[in-house]
Amino acid sequence: MSSNTPFEAADIIRARKPGFAPRVALILGSGLGVLAEQLVDAVSIGYADLPGFPISTVHGHAGELVLGTLAGVPVACMKGRGHFYEGYGPGVMTSAIRTLKEIGCELLFVTNAAGSLRVEADAGSLVAITDHINFLPGSPMSGPNDERFGPRFFSMSNAYDAQTREQVKAVAAEKGIVLHEGVYLAAAGPHFETVAEIRAFKTLGADVVGMSLIPEVIAARHCGLKVTAVSAITNLAEGLSPFALSHEQTLKYAAIAAKDMVTLIHAYIERVGSTPRADA
Repeated sequence: MSSNTPFEAADIIRARKPGFAPRVALILGSGLGVLAEQLVDAVSIGYADLPGFPISTVHGHAGELVLGTLAGVPVACMKGRGHFYEGYGPGVMTSAIRTLKEIGCELLFVTNAAGSLRVEADAGSLVAITDHINFLPGSPMSGPNDERFGPRFFSMSNAYDAQTREQVKAVAAEKGIVLHEGVYLAAAGPHFETVAEIRAFKTLGADVVGMSLIPEVIAARHCGLKVTAVSAITNLAEGLSPFALSHEQTLKYAAIAAKDMVTLIHAYIERVGSTPRADA
């Protein structure tokens, strides 16, 4: 993949929606594509038409970038993402994230479906991510560093921006949405975890587990994007529930959690609209 791929994709986006400069980038996980349907004056571009964007092979991940306004705020909305388990490698989301930065985004708001290691955060609930544990092989930043996007070595100490998360929590409280907090652990998948692995993950300090999120978060922090992330809980992790895990269950409970997630994101974007751009 060419190091200029993010710039090529950005040029295509500008040509399709001239003068559009999004403030917030959204990545919508399984069952959450409904939010993109709320965008006003929307333009959709398939990932196949955008160099460097991952074409997902997973049911529930549409694979298109939707550009428009939400609550009066310009946003770029990724319907679907690429995953390590699809064979892309740890850099699966790097070029797409850099493209979002290049077209003007200041904040990456990531959602995904995840399993909970805490019984009080059951299927259908939401968890704001405070930090992560990376069990995916390698790093999206391994290999030659492209100084145009960020430094060789960079801090992950505030990977999930604390100030932004407090704003999201305040919005959740205003809307009467229960929003848990927790540490996210990414496993490679595509199989679900074993009971022993879940016990180990709990010992390590994980609260939720999934197969995505971290590749795009690392890429976003490298290029200077702030990040906030909320997981839609689709199941209690293996060994914590009598129900067998399946992708069908993931989609079912993602749809249940989507109602609160859509309300939360919409209200948060409204709050963003009341503050000036960082470069204004």
